[in-house]
Amino acid sequence: MIYPIVSFGNPILRIKCKNISNNFDDLQSLLSNMWETMYDAKGVGLAAPQINKSIRVFIIDTHPFFEDDNSIEGFPLKKVFINAKILNEEGESWLFNEGCLSIPDVREDVNRKPKITIEYYDEIFNKHIDTYSGLTARVIQHEYDHIEGVLFIDKISTLRKRMIKGKLKDITNGKVKVNYLMRFPK
Repeated sequence: MIYPIVSFGNPILRIKCKNISNNFDDLQSLLSNMWETMYDAKGVGLAAPQINKSIRVFIIDTHPFFEDDNSIEGFPLKKVFINAKILNEEGESWLFNEGCLSIPDVREDVNRKPKITIEYYDEIFNKHIDTYSGLTARVIQHEYDHIEGVLFIDKISTLRKRMIKGKLKDITNGKVKVNYLMRFPK
């Protein structure tokens, strides 16, 4: 089942999400639907708040980045992150142009650290502590921000925020065209 993506302006995108337990009702179905939703929208990551669920779950598949550019540092990764907690971010911050399914037609340069260590559970609730770098780390950080109630536009300058204010208002009001299902604030 393909869920509508929650658009900018919906309060759920600003909520710090709750952990789930290993007996969370119908987790495998939720994950399957999240994968279907993300691929339908041509995304590389999707967090539960983007499908109107305030839980600490996100998925990533960075393969599209590596298909387009084989010079990218790191490696492609397809993974589920449950109850994630970033333990460490290190290295010199670097800019990369980011976008978000919840904020269509807006792309901005965002500074992030190039290497992270993250603790999380996988889809069968095995605990992991892994280190990621490069673009894979960036995608994880972007999705992790979602479960913390943070959006990539929170990390840009005040001037850039002023410059995109009209676009954000249009998104909130449903005045944007996308090729995927979208849920706008009421």
